[in-house]
Amino acid sequence: MIGWWISDSRKLAVASRGLLPAHKWWLLRRLCQVSVLGLFMLGPMVGIWLVRGNFAASDIGGVVTLADPYVLLQSLAGGAVPIAPVVVGALLIALFYLVVGGRAYCGWVCPVNIVTDTAHWLREKTGLTRDRKLDRRSRLVILGATLVASTLTGTIAWEFVNPVSLLQRGLISGIGFGWTIILAVFLLDLVVARRAWCSHLCPVGAFYGLVGRASVVRVSAARRNACTDCGACFNICPEPHVIVPALKGEGSPLILSGDCQNCGGCIDACPVKVFHLSTRGRGGTGQAH
Repeated sequence: MIGWWISDSRKLAVASRGLLPAHKWWLLRRLCQVSVLGLFMLGPMVGIWLVRGNFAASDIGGVVTLADPYVLLQSLAGGAVPIAPVVVGALLIALFYLVVGGRAYCGWVCPVNIVTDTAHWLREKTGLTRDRKLDRRSRLVILGATLVASTLTGTIAWEFVNPVSLLQRGLISGIGFGWTIILAVFLLDLVVARRAWCSHLCPVGAFYGLVGRASVVRVSAARRNACTDCGACFNICPEPHVIVPALKGEGSPLILSGDCQNCGGCIDACPVKVFHLSTRGRGGTGQAH
């Protein structure tokens, strides 16, 4: 009997392929997210400073400086002149996400994704299906607004309310305002709309979606002829609209939308192995195991 705790979207895959194969990419994502957050926490918590900084800007071992290109844009909008290592670090991050898919940041790195995934799981288990209609283009409007706010205030405006930064600060300092924001994001996804934050409102996701439009690594529906129309991929995907052209269209089986997080949820959930990870150069036929 399949456990009550298993996501409803994965139950067919668990029954067909087994527990671990139906959670492979989920487990890898969680390991990646916890590991990245753990690296940032080692210094403040136990004094091991392998990495200094946060998700916006960091110093790795005193050798490499990395910076979020979205934060760099806000800094430039605010009139700051960044130093060369910051610019190089931002370009390195942008190049990385141009290859692996911009919104891979959302699915593989962002710790708030764990919060929103938990809210989605709880929606399934409690039967909360009522959604308020939200326009996913709203996140682009918010993205533009943060750049305008940075220009007007001369600050990196988004960092004052960024749930990612607030979550990290909250874990280090304990109770604080940041937890109010995290709770608001959780409740938003739980009771207002499915995937409300990541899929409709977050400007960071909007930015990386633009970066990832031309990315090399893509999910492919290479075995779409085997599809049984069970709907598991649509139920689990945080951006289900990205699946339709690849799965139901007559063109490329690659999921080409910049909104795709390359999270592997559809790979996990499909009971007949329609999806796998591929690249543009292979036309969606090459499989990454």
